[in-house]
Amino acid sequence: MNSTFWTEVTPNVCLDFQSDLSALVDGELDDAAATRAIAHLEVCAGCHDFLDDTRSMVSMHQDIANPDSLLLRFSALTGKELMDQAESSLLVSRLATVFYQLGKAYVLAATDAQYRNDVFEPAVRVELEKTRGRGFVDGVLASGRDSISDVDWSEARHMLNGRLTKIENSLEKGKRLLEEALTIDADHEEARLYRAFVHSHEGRRMRAAEDLRYVFDTAMDEANRGHAAMQLGKLYGAEGDHKRALVCFRWVTISGLADVNPRFFLARYNAAICHLRLGSANRSVDVLRDLLDRHPNEAARIADALAESSPKLQSIMASLDGFAENLIQTCPELFALPSEAKLSQSDQALEGEC
Repeated sequence: MNSTFWTEVTPNVCLDFQSDLSALVDGELDDAAATRAIAHLEVCAGCHDFLDDTRSMVSMHQDIANPDSLLLRFSALTGKELMDQAESSLLVSRLATVFYQLGKAYVLAATDAQYRNDVFEPAVRVELEKTRGRGFVDGVLASGRDSISDVDWSEARHMLNGRLTKIENSLEKGKRLLEEALTIDADHEEARLYRAFVHSHEGRRMRAAEDLRYVFDTAMDEANRGHAAMQLGKLYGAEGDHKRALVCFRWVTISGLADVNPRFFLARYNAAICHLRLGSANRSVDVLRDLLDRHPNEAARIADALAESSPKLQSIMASLDGFAENLIQTCPELFALPSEAKLSQSDQALEGEC
């Protein structure tokens, strides 16, 4: 305990009781002194706190001196209650993932199945996943394990067994399932990313940005943070805020994801596009040169991306003095190779163009 702190903030009238209180904790105070000390504690909050801290310190030292006592305390934390909490967490996470996988499959079927297959993993087969999900929920209900969590497993069973069929539109089914996943597990990162995609698809960019920022701020999976940053960059670019978009794409490159995960290959390309839109032609060329140095086998792919960029971006490139000449001189391989690699739809989705 920091005795200096106590003597600095404790009134002089209480200092006389400090030694008595320490002796009281050790059981070394006579009856008369103990009575006086207890009476003082009734009216002095500072001394009461001092006594609590003293007891805590004594307890800690006793545990250190007696490893068996410390082990006993730890063992009490690893009993049935803790095991139930761990199992509950696993069951809830698995149920949320069932809803997420189904929700993603319906969303992709209603929008563009290729859009995210390259970003995450291919969508599950809906009927097979529903069958597995029903079997999982029925198993939890039959075993009585539903009682160890706060989830309404009967409601989950109704959703998988028939309530879902009453929703005719695939996108609405996907939205409902993603909402269910997040209701069950608010920190399900992938479900929140897909909900952000749905918001963006429906033009609700502010809500999409809220979900993406939440994932970026809280995600345990670094790749999910990367996806959130890439999609935030795209949203900012669509709003014309290319400085903020550039910050997002640069985070992906600085984090190292762009070099170790092929799904983030175009982060530097997106950053180069942002520099172009901000009028920094030389900086854009430097970033493209860096991209080619790091991924020399992707020269044709990068060339195609530039050649197939939007008319608006083509106009910007043509209007920037010296850009074309600098690009040809600094990145000659973009013009020396035949155009073979076509930018996939998923790559287009990750571009920073408006």
